[in-house]
Amino acid sequence: MTQIAAKPAPKDWILGIHAYVPGKSAADDGRPLIKLSANENPLGTGQAARAALIAATADLATYPDPGAAKLREAIGAAHGLDPARIIYGTGSDELLHIAASAYAGPGDEVLYVRYGFSVYDIAARRVGATPVEAPDADYATDVDALLAAVTEKTKVVFLANPNNPTGTMTSRAEIARLHAGLRPDILFVLDQAYAEYLDADEDDGGLDLARTASNVLVTRTFSKIYGLAAERIGWGYASQDVIDILHRIRAPFNVTTAGQAAAIAAIGDTAWVEQSRAHNARWREWLAGEVASLSNHGLRAVPSRTNFLLILFDGRLTAEAAMKGLWDEGFATRWLPGQGLPNGLRITIGTEAQTRAVAAKLRAMAEAA
Repeated sequence: MTQIAAKPAPKDWILGIHAYVPGKSAADDGRPLIKLSANENPLGTGQAARAALIAATADLATYPDPGAAKLREAIGAAHGLDPARIIYGTGSDELLHIAASAYAGPGDEVLYVRYGFSVYDIAARRVGATPVEAPDADYATDVDALLAAVTEKTKVVFLANPNNPTGTMTSRAEIARLHAGLRPDILFVLDQAYAEYLDADEDDGGLDLARTASNVLVTRTFSKIYGLAAERIGWGYASQDVIDILHRIRAPFNVTTAGQAAAIAAIGDTAWVEQSRAHNARWREWLAGEVASLSNHGLRAVPSRTNFLLILFDGRLTAEAAMKGLWDEGFATRWLPGQGLPNGLRITIGTEAQTRAVAAKLRAMAEAA
């Protein structure tokens, strides 16, 4: 006689998932902190997007447009894309998850680079696929290592470009070489959450690839430079076949009416985007210079094309001690032992005052260690 379990049992592969850990906004003792741990826009949300969101809350009883038609049209017009091949999600995270769900499962492999975005591991395990990490090249993507890790079981390759949490950038030529080396039955997901922080000549060609290739999905988000993280709005572009499959399993009514309106306004507010990009570039380079001046104390900033720096601590001052010291100064940053970076602290570029205060505290701690 079969014995009945005392409680519902999850699938074995679910037990292997370590839940996503968001950036801290409070110290261990509960003190609220200035949040430099989640790569949000320190300048906030542009007035156009804010006004559009508020206006769109007049009707809260009606479901949002399930096809997000106006949002897709606005994205298509901004990037020269076919709106019919644009998908939208609850942040780009939803799109990463449904890509793995649609194309991988038990017995399959999902490949990504070491020190890649932590959601890739979760997305793979969630569907019973095996996550596979390819070696990095000094915290950056190693295309040869990725291609060498491809097996007959590989179904999805995830690559964030620029990468999170390292901030490193893979060139257009290398992205093309990686795609050319993948079998046509492998879905190549190019996660461009930080693309808006790049200069025009740094474009990695992902959207151009997705226009013609049958196996490329590019994802983007409104959570970073657009300052709409609270609304959770992402979008993706791929071949019609891939988009049709993803629509089958995305959540219905997944982007709110207010979120759609705010995103449309944000796309049109190019002045806000330029202001945010310029602020970030100035203070990222300034902070990188401050860290470089502390190299004799074992601090190093990984070259970044994002709105954060990954700072490595290989001297007397440890990353954990630096994180706690910054708590005392009132700042939350992201310590990364769970991603194999116990010596790494990821720090979002804040306002001028915040960035100067962080640099001063790091200097004081390094010199005192």
